[in-house]
Amino acid sequence: MYKVEVVGLGAGDMDQLPLGIYKKLISASNPIFMRTMDHPVVHGLQQEGVRLESFDTIYESEDQFTSVYERIVDIILHKANEQNVIYAVPGHPMLAEKTVQLLLEQQKVPVNIIGGKSYLDDLYTALKIDPIDGLQFLDATSFDRSQINYQNHLIFCQVYDQFTASEVKLTLLEDLPADYPITIVEAAGSKTQEVITLPLEELDRMVEISNLTSVYIPPVPDHLLHHSFQQLRHVIRVLRGPDGCPWDRKQTHESLREYAIEEVYELIDAIDHQDDEGIVEELGDVLLQVMLHSQIGEDGGYFNIDDVVRSITDKMIHRHPHVFRDTNVQSVEEVISNWEQLKKQEKGDKRTSILDGVAKHLPSLARSYQLQKKAAKVGFNWDDENDIWEKLNEEVQEFNEMVEAANKLEMEKEFGDVLFVLANLSRYYKINPEVALNRTNEKFISRFSFIEQQLAIQNSSVQDATLEEMDELWNQAKEKGE
Repeated sequence: MYKVEVVGLGAGDMDQLPLGIYKKLISASNPIFMRTMDHPVVHGLQQEGVRLESFDTIYESEDQFTSVYERIVDIILHKANEQNVIYAVPGHPMLAEKTVQLLLEQQKVPVNIIGGKSYLDDLYTALKIDPIDGLQFLDATSFDRSQINYQNHLIFCQVYDQFTASEVKLTLLEDLPADYPITIVEAAGSKTQEVITLPLEELDRMVEISNLTSVYIPPVPDHLLHHSFQQLRHVIRVLRGPDGCPWDRKQTHESLREYAIEEVYELIDAIDHQDDEGIVEELGDVLLQVMLHSQIGEDGGYFNIDDVVRSITDKMIHRHPHVFRDTNVQSVEEVISNWEQLKKQEKGDKRTSILDGVAKHLPSLARSYQLQKKAAKVGFNWDDENDIWEKLNEEVQEFNEMVEAANKLEMEKEFGDVLFVLANLSRYYKINPEVALNRTNEKFISRFSFIEQQLAIQNSSVQDATLEEMDELWNQAKEKGE
């Protein structure tokens, strides 16, 4: 059976080739397949009479690197059906070589890896860094921003061209300032090695890029990482720590309850005003509550933010089998139905009533809406909206009877019944009663403020104005769309 031998050419010229690899290359009877001819040893090998065949034309004919690598592997495997193949790659075969990984994954042809010098040693020397401090090594052609750990030494390899360099730059600019210093290393370890430090924004402008280019980003100071989750977690730990803030250290789950409610309502207010900056700020305040509660849990040894994130991640995956597994759904209604069934499975015997799970601390109107929504799922519901309107009229009549009887306690009960039916009507029309009432509250504030402003212009006030004067100004505000 024929085989594929993968040879690493190192990062430098012929003088840096290991003796064993040199002997294998110059004694080869068949042409050696080169991933690319753009390497310092190529000229020397050709002078020694070594026959080389490269895959550079494939790079020119394909738009995606993935396609390039797959085609290279297909050709090598096809050749291996006829003869032993030596396949030479830059650097070390096991460092940032996707074609080698693809060859190792296939089961048809035996693959032997014959080392070669990694360019990493030369790169560390050129940059004067010690990887033991923490190093992240990324392929510039296939990485995701979420992978990046800016607290480590960060190196991008395979920065093949200006386009790839530009993609790296644009991604880094999402997190770092334009003038953040980075270092370009060209042909590390070779006689033509160059090391250039420049601002991030100049990455794809001031230097010539080749397949021997590496980009180094030194560890980023904490003050530039305030947008990262880990930095937020660190800040909360400090605030709750021995040398932290006395107020934050004093807080408990119970003492923070009122703030959670307050921050959610402030977020809703920002959403209602379509205030994007306000939404960002209020979402931050809501997140602060999550982080404080999580840190309190961690301080007590009960849970931490990792448990919180794991819990919601597991829940979202489990309740979306149509996304993360092979469940098929045809409508939003099916999604909701599956959600409820999975939710019921998760809760098991913890909930004995269909109404369990509606928070007791919800505002009463919102709670009545949720209670009726739960009951409606098992058929306890009016089919016809006219029946609900009739029920509302009935409850209003009963309330009026208690008004006539001057029975304060019964008036309160009957008025609650009126509100309860109104909540049911809002559910029928798919209107959240809390949102609807809040809109009316804001409208009232806007129109009443208009009255106050107009009266002030007239050197008057709401205390001095008549009802008729205020009503006229109210209508003016209404016409203006206040």
